[in-house]
Amino acid sequence: MTVLDSADVSGLLVAWNSGDQSALGGLMSFLYPELRRIARRHLGHRPPGNSLESAALANEAYLKLTRAGSIRCENRLHFLALCSQIIRRILVDHARRRGYAKRGGSVMHVPLDDALMAAHSRGIELLALDQAMSSLSAIDERKGRVVELRYFGGLSVEETATVLGISAETAKRDWRMAKAWLFRALT
Repeated sequence: MTVLDSADVSGLLVAWNSGDQSALGGLMSFLYPELRRIARRHLGHRPPGNSLESAALANEAYLKLTRAGSIRCENRLHFLALCSQIIRRILVDHARRRGYAKRGGSVMHVPLDDALMAAHSRGIELLALDQAMSSLSAIDERKGRVVELRYFGGLSVEETATVLGISAETAKRDWRMAKAWLFRALT
């Protein structure tokens, strides 16, 4: 597999934005390993016997992208941010379908971050995290996006800052404040 440079990825994104579905195939062939990495990161903390696998999660994200048609993405980071949103929705939908919260089945645990002190050691329920993130986004949408990009997307602070058009220092501050807010909301 050859590695695309930023110009190649940007060109494929422009073509996809214009409605060229084959461009999405080209993007996915090069960015699929990153999607798998994001999926493996989230699924690494699943309970034994969970039916969702990283390949299936990445493939489902791809299918959702193809069904959506052309979506405006400026660069590789914006595309990965979009993919992280889709993966988050897939995981939450999967948890809901399995009835984790309402039926008392095996609960899917996902640690938020090493810095979330006690929450890291015991993990947190995905549905509770989704609800807390929705509440945070209602209060401060940017902080919700920072968590989504950093946690679900696996982006660095610098990449998150670029996607959101803010400074790296602001992204760090938002990340710290969002983690503290979520920790309080989840405990």
